[in-house]
Amino acid sequence: MEGFSPSLRFFIELTDVKTAVWLQYLYIVILAAIVYKLGFAKKLPLLKNIVIYICLLIGCFVMLIFSYALPIAEGLAGAAVLLIIYKIRLHQTKKHQAEAK
Repeated sequence: MEGFSPSLRFFIELTDVKTAVWLQYLYIVILAAIVYKLGFAKKLPLLKNIVIYICLLIGCFVMLIFSYALPIAEGLAGAAVLLIIYKIRLHQTKKHQAEAK
């Protein structure tokens, strides 16, 4: 158990190993989608968005494999928090600039 990442260890302690791996995958997918949406997403047609999210789902399997020993989910959570803070600050700055005009 010591070799696993903290989030996977947490899910294993809550449930059995098989369910914990699926929960870890779901957690990684949600965080990766948030990071993509906040940091990289542009307005695209629906079909292109579907292709991007399918690629994201496939790529998250690779991240799941790495997340057994590395803190992948924790890194994604940190990136999501930073991007959320950035978007909030950006919105506030634009709001103050609009009020100043």
